[in-house]
Amino acid sequence: DYFRKTFTRTRFPNAHETPLYHRRPPPKPTTIPIPYAHRTAAPIHTPALAPRITAPPPRGTAHHSLRRTERASAARIQEPSAAAAMRAAGAAVALLFFFLLAVPGEAAAALPRFAEAPQYRNGEGCPAATAAGVCDPGLVHIAMTLDAHYLRGSMAAIYSLLKHASCPESLFFHFLAAAPGDGELRAALAASFPSLRFEIYPFRAEAVAGLISASVRAALEAPLNYARNHLADLLPPCVPRAIYLDSDVLAADDVRRLWETRLPAAAVVAAPEYCHANFSRYFTPAFWSDPALGARVFAGRRRPPCYFNTGVMVIDLRRWRAGNYRRRIERWMEIQKERRIYELGSLPPFLLVFAGEVEAVDLRWNQHGLGGDNVHGSCRPLHDGPVSLMHWSGKGKPWDRLDAGRPCPLDHTWKSYDLYIAGDASSAASPASGPALSAW
Repeated sequence: DYFRKTFTRTRFPNAHETPLYHRRPPPKPTTIPIPYAHRTAAPIHTPALAPRITAPPPRGTAHHSLRRTERASAARIQEPSAAAAMRAAGAAVALLFFFLLAVPGEAAAALPRFAEAPQYRNGEGCPAATAAGVCDPGLVHIAMTLDAHYLRGSMAAIYSLLKHASCPESLFFHFLAAAPGDGELRAALAASFPSLRFEIYPFRAEAVAGLISASVRAALEAPLNYARNHLADLLPPCVPRAIYLDSDVLAADDVRRLWETRLPAAAVVAAPEYCHANFSRYFTPAFWSDPALGARVFAGRRRPPCYFNTGVMVIDLRRWRAGNYRRRIERWMEIQKERRIYELGSLPPFLLVFAGEVEAVDLRWNQHGLGGDNVHGSCRPLHDGPVSLMHWSGKGKPWDRLDAGRPCPLDHTWKSYDLYIAGDASSAASPASGPALSAW
């Protein structure tokens, strides 16, 4: 706008019609009265252009009396003009505020833009859809949290799950989002996945705000990290089980295979276990030295306690409700507030309740730790063995490292599912491009 108003374009009749620009003559000066309070304390003079400054005449002279009279007259003229200018500025601010309220989608900083993903349809042998909606017994229920900060990861995760599903129309997504403000998230999902079957459940931070303790990384203290504790309370009672997935995962296999994991009568949660990990390091020395805690907590369980990552779990929601497991987890969070028995965020309470009682799932369903540790986020390779699901748990997220120009080798695999549009549509990532994961 400034360039258009200040410069004018002139074409010269030469061979190339080269556009040149010359400056318009400056407009006639217009005096805008400025209230005294907004005037600068002293004018700024440049040595080359400043006029010669002489001392003012002494008080009491005729010249001084004349200048005082001129200032008084100017003040009487400028005061009403200044008030009018202030009223005009107030009206402009009110008009702008009204415009921001009337057009929230344009004025507010909207969510990132995402491309539309390809449409995937059921193949032969898939269960036919019924009129039962979310209570359809043929559905595969997937639960995830959803927020603006990790939305880019969630979009890639959803896209990968649909792409590798044998019956993509049978996937039903349950998203837990911070309340209020799920309207924009719903619109973003519908724009990128027009046929996606999903529901968004508002999660209020007050439900866990008084239970959260400090962690080794600030991101682990976000209330939405604890929304999975309330999964059984938020989802409809007709949903028998759900696969809970973090937002930083990428599927490379048909998720129905994970859904069909058998849960024996004694198990509430199924997840990949890592019994080679040092289980004791997830709790403080004060926990292990307390005779009422420590090894006594895990005594009498089906198996010795092993570490498992809560970013990939199959949860029997009916058994969860019957056993009131949300309250059991919250009780350990209350003890943590009193005694400081662990350093991480939402993981240790799950270990305290379920370690030794988890139904083990093949490790291929959670190749975790690809985001590095919780401090440096360094690059890490895949573990040995087959891969059905990749998990960028840890500090480093693939979208952040790609944007920073310092990606890890495996981040390029994640990039092939990135629907994020950077800048304009011409720079959008092509959903159909990138390396296929058939080799996994």
